Amino acid sequence: MSSVATSVMKIGRRPRFEIRNVVIVARKEIRESLRNRWFILYTIAFAVLSLALSALSMVGTGAVGFAGFGRTAAGLINLVLLIVPLMALTAGAASVAGERERGTLNYLLSQPVSRLEVMLGKYAGLALALTASLMLGFGIAALAIASRSGGADALRFARLVVLAIALSMAMLSVGFLVSTLVRRASVALGAAIFIWLALVFVGDLGLMGSTIAFKIPVADLFQLSLINPLQVFKMAALGSVNASLDVLGPAGLYGERTFGAALGPIFAGVLGAWIVVPLGLATALFLRRGGA
Repeated sequence: MSSVATSVMKIGRRPRFEIRNVVIVARKEIRESLRNRWFILYTIAFAVLSLALSALSMVGTGAVGFAGFGRTAAGLINLVLLIVPLMALTAGAASVAGERERGTLNYLLSQPVSRLEVMLGKYAGLALALTASLMLGFGIAALAIASRSGGADALRFARLVVLAIALSMAMLSVGFLVSTLVRRASVALGAAIFIWLALVFVGDLGLMGSTIAFKIPVADLFQLSLINPLQVFKMAALGSVNASLDVLGPAGLYGERTFGAALGPIFAGVLGAWIVVPLGLATALFLRRGGA
């Protein structure tokens, strides 16, 4: 922290927003992520499981190209749905609340740096760390796929990577919102895990159960699916891989037939809203508080 404080103090106190302060705080977050054992564990687990899924999916297919890639992509999508939201939520939840509990947030805010610069710097640093972690796992998977099918599926694989990064940014924003609402890191982490469980398990099972129990119309079922960012990622990822959402049943077919080519921008807009809105609320709350 002392090196960060020294760097910030060299800039001098200025009334206007300074991007250099944001960069300094972002570098601090990246360094702390590299020392975080849980973050390293998530990164290793994602990389190892990506390699294992890619290898197992390609073995025994007897074919290259779409057939082999489709099996690999399906496994990677499920892996992303389980690990990436948990990784991003816990990282964001521990960021502000953790520093507040340790007392380092007060020290950082006592330096010539604004609260907006601190918030944006913390988010940018963790976003870069998450992106690097995902790129490592997907890079290993890409090598396994390329060894069997060459570069024929590069574009579809790139779309999957971009969607996974967008999902991680959305969950990171939610984690930051949780972190600004509570003052204890343990409470923030508990809330993040609860949100992860709700999105992963209650989302799928709840929609299925509600559909059966209340006979929800297909249009309403599709709209409910758009509320959950994990469901949006799954629909967008499957659509980019299979070019059809019929694997998702009536809701997927309804969305495809109703919106057609506009479905992709709709998914992008929903994920974008999950990135911007929670982060905006977290920033507003952080700026309104007089103390850390």
